[in-house]
Amino acid sequence: MDTDVIIVGGGLTGPLTALALADAGIDSILLDARPRATFDEAFDGRAYALALGSVRVLRALGLWDDLAEEAQPITGIRASDGRAGEGASPLHLAFEASEIGEPFMGQMVEDRHLRPALLAACDANARIETRFGTEVTAQSVEGAAVRVNADGMLAARLLLGCDGRTSGVARRAGIGRAGREYGQTALVCAIGFERPHEGVAHQFFMPAGPLAILPLKGRRASIVWTEADSIAAELNAMPDAEYLDVLRPRFGSFLGEIELLGARHTYPLSLSLAQDFAASRVALVGDAAHGIHPIAGQGLNLGVKDVAALADVLGGARMRGEDIGTSDVLARYTRWRRFDTTTMGFATDAVNRLFSNDNPLLRLGRDLGMGAISAMPSLRRRFIWEAAGLTGDLPRLMRR
Repeated sequence: MDTDVIIVGGGLTGPLTALALADAGIDSILLDARPRATFDEAFDGRAYALALGSVRVLRALGLWDDLAEEAQPITGIRASDGRAGEGASPLHLAFEASEIGEPFMGQMVEDRHLRPALLAACDANARIETRFGTEVTAQSVEGAAVRVNADGMLAARLLLGCDGRTSGVARRAGIGRAGREYGQTALVCAIGFERPHEGVAHQFFMPAGPLAILPLKGRRASIVWTEADSIAAELNAMPDAEYLDVLRPRFGSFLGEIELLGARHTYPLSLSLAQDFAASRVALVGDAAHGIHPIAGQGLNLGVKDVAALADVLGGARMRGEDIGTSDVLARYTRWRRFDTTTMGFATDAVNRLFSNDNPLLRLGRDLGMGAISAMPSLRRRFIWEAAGLTGDLPRLMRR
């Protein structure tokens, strides 16, 4: 064996998995076909909404102290129906972190801070070896080892696919996927404005799809704006001034005049669930196992929970002297994570179907429903715990 675990994928989930496994006493080699990323200090518009549970994982691994200074706490969430130029419905959901006795429900962290922190921590950890610009071209299982061809042969007890929705690890292991295209595209950018956001995240449900306004440090926010594919393509082709002219009536004036900051990005939206989370000496983590609609901002957070659960399962198996790559061990990981991620996938799918339309009867029903939830403290707190990523059987790294 060259190492305990081979991890394929050097984005966010792969390095975090390597660090969590190292914390559990497990060595790994991290492979990524792309060259190692270089990071500019300038803001490029990309940021991530990390739920409180995910922040706890970063804190437990010793990463959060350096990130906290540049992060923006999400202390409240407002969700409402809306149409461009009309403002939000008076019947809406309003959540506050203080209702569950926490200072925040999540934190917004920019890509230029999070990704370099993960890679630097991997570089400093003796249990982790990283190899960028190294493509995996084949994999096979031979007895107690899984072997991959990546500029030479490597052998380990377990191979982890952290390589996204088009996972080559999953494909080579014969794991299929189910799901559907939404016919929607997310337009992602950052906005500057005049008034303080007070740490509140907003989700406006427009007929074409949701518009999320996620607070960043200072008077800035990350925007995830969903439109039909054809409309999104037209919008993305516009100059910045015209793009802003279309965004303004959707964004509203509650934060004053707005301006674009950094680059603009687009991402096609789909539901994509792996039919299995594990195969012979192979397991999938993050988007390689489940890709969901960003309507609840839980995609990356589901992956972080995968990482923490997998570290618990493999760390416990190692302590008991078990072979960490056996089907019995991987079945524990699958049982832990499959129901949670599948449920979230179908829940976000259902919410997107319910809200991405302009049917007057559905609008009335969902507005009344949001108003009712907002008026029921116990149910409202349940939603807040869910948004904070602290429901269900929590892995060790997510506990206080």
